[in-house]
Amino acid sequence: MRTKNVALSIAGFDPGSGAGITADLKTFAAHQVYGVACISALTVQSTQGVRAVEPLPAALVRQTLDCLADDVSLSGIKIGMLGSSEIVREVVSFLKSAKVARPSLVLDPVFRSSSGAPLLDANGVWLLRDQLLQCIDWITPNIEELAILTGQNPVSRDQVSGAAARLRDLAAQLGNNELNVVVTGGDLSRPDDFLLTASGEQHWFPGEKIATTSTHGTGCAFSSALLCRLISGLRGGEAVAAAKQYVTEALRSAYPIGKGKGPMNHLYRFDRPND
Repeated sequence: MRTKNVALSIAGFDPGSGAGITADLKTFAAHQVYGVACISALTVQSTQGVRAVEPLPAALVRQTLDCLADDVSLSGIKIGMLGSSEIVREVVSFLKSAKVARPSLVLDPVFRSSSGAPLLDANGVWLLRDQLLQCIDWITPNIEELAILTGQNPVSRDQVSGAAARLRDLAAQLGNNELNVVVTGGDLSRPDDFLLTASGEQHWFPGEKIATTSTHGTGCAFSSALLCRLISGLRGGEAVAAAKQYVTEALRSAYPIGKGKGPMNHLYRFDRPND
């Protein structure tokens, strides 16, 4: 029997499964990709916000990554919350030695939770920008994360294309000329996403405001869906459009969970098998 593609998620653990590792695994499953996982940090959180964050020992994270890579042929890697500068260093070292075909390395730069809790220390942000940026092919910051990465705060819609270009140029200065930047626009008045490819092509993807409070983890789901689409063979704008459509439908079909911002319906396709 032919095996499925295997994707690795490196991210934190959200007990409510709206974001992080478990949300990534659900997204992988929805795209018929087998998911394996390396937890970077434990969190105490619910739909009402984050109460505590505890990064795992960096050595344990590296052991997990090496153990998985020794056993499984990875088709792609999605990187989310890393939790500490020590873990960022280990992930960079792992990626430089891992045998993963490009362009299947996607970074969702998670710096703080939607409720405002910090999820990566200041030195970790610096290492992500100056070292991890060398190793990846796709990065999916939201508006706030783009501002942090480029040192431009705040970034308006009119400034998105220029800030994305600065981020791509920063990667080029580090020796990475293959970076594609997708700026997710969920925080904009109209949730449009912007793509700047490594070759310089630009494209806006119009979004749709969905009337729901189940918006926790949209960035995690988008970056994981993007990875799955890249693994399936889609490229550039096609992969971005398909990932955006997945998130839109997961929001549209969400049902209430918890008392705050609940999770999307990552597995809506199991309810609608023809999608």
